[in-house]
Amino acid sequence: MVLPTRPILMTADPIGGVWQYSLELCRELAKRDVNVVLATMGRQLEPGERALICDLQNVELRESGYKLEWMNDPWSDVEAAGQWLLELEARFQPSLIHLNQYSHGAIPWNVPVLVVGHSCVYSWFEAVKGAPPGSEWRSYREAVRLGLQGADLVTAPSRSMLSSLEKHYGSFAAAEPIYNGRNGARFASGKKEDYIFTAGRLWDEAKNITSLNSIVGKVPWPIYAAGESRAPDGKQALVQGPNLLGRLDPEMLGQWFHRAAIFILPARYEPFGLSALEAALCGCALVLGDTESLREIWHDAALFVRPENPEHIRATLVELIENPSLREDFSRRARKRADSFTPERMARAYLEIYAKLLRAQRGLFSEQMTHGQYPS
Repeated sequence: MVLPTRPILMTADPIGGVWQYSLELCRELAKRDVNVVLATMGRQLEPGERALICDLQNVELRESGYKLEWMNDPWSDVEAAGQWLLELEARFQPSLIHLNQYSHGAIPWNVPVLVVGHSCVYSWFEAVKGAPPGSEWRSYREAVRLGLQGADLVTAPSRSMLSSLEKHYGSFAAAEPIYNGRNGARFASGKKEDYIFTAGRLWDEAKNITSLNSIVGKVPWPIYAAGESRAPDGKQALVQGPNLLGRLDPEMLGQWFHRAAIFILPARYEPFGLSALEAALCGCALVLGDTESLREIWHDAALFVRPENPEHIRATLVELIENPSLREDFSRRARKRADSFTPERMARAYLEIYAKLLRAQRGLFSEQMTHGQYPS
């Protein structure tokens, strides 16, 4: 396999699952002596987040607070971030670019570019609102389309997400999907307690945590919800029924997963769902929204509920609570399925894509040399 001999320039943001995904991938790349220049956007990192990067000897952090393309009025920031990224390319001379956002796939890079599509506004609206976004999102759609088409390869954490990108933005050079991975040693199963747990961006309508408001008190066990309640634009989540824990650091979050008997994520839209994977690694029985992507990932290792039907959610939770053998069965299924989503497998798949991009670049270089065309 052709490995990068110079660093990879990778973008990331600390707002959602992309953060943990990026850290997990960087840890695995270190085992193959692959260095990463990690360029962060979206908001400034918090001290705990910055400390996690400092623990990674193969990562050079470059931090910014540039808005992401899905945020309010982002385009001057997106343009400035593009210039900043090109300056980082010129400084660090990376082997290739790994973008975890879309727009910057279209800027004039000098090395191969991989774009990873973790989610998008148009597929979010389709799943959550049942309608396309308004005209104010046309600039976003065009920027995403150009970014996808400008990339040498595009992948996503599920086949469903790749299909959604093709549906909403047209054709591009698609690679096979690469499922996310988590280190199971960080999420050991423990003695379970009688409560239901959920975690994620509580302000995100796609997570559908507000559907739990009406069932609190109608199930025998308490429901706890961890996560940020305030969106980047200041909007506050209307989660009022579950016991709110706020945003937890990774250690505390792991303890809640460790003890929870049931994990609930009644999502309307979830291209992969790292929180479900972490819960499964801790031996939680999974109750998940019935979406194409979550069924793709979990098959028969979870119970699926209709996100728009709180009564169906309630009845499914009660069934698990009142039937310990069923709960234990789905706990085992979830853990077995989760064990297949290893960071090693994820990193190996990315290294194969990196190698493919580097081979193609070398082939182009050789062809140019043969024809007397010397790259600038």
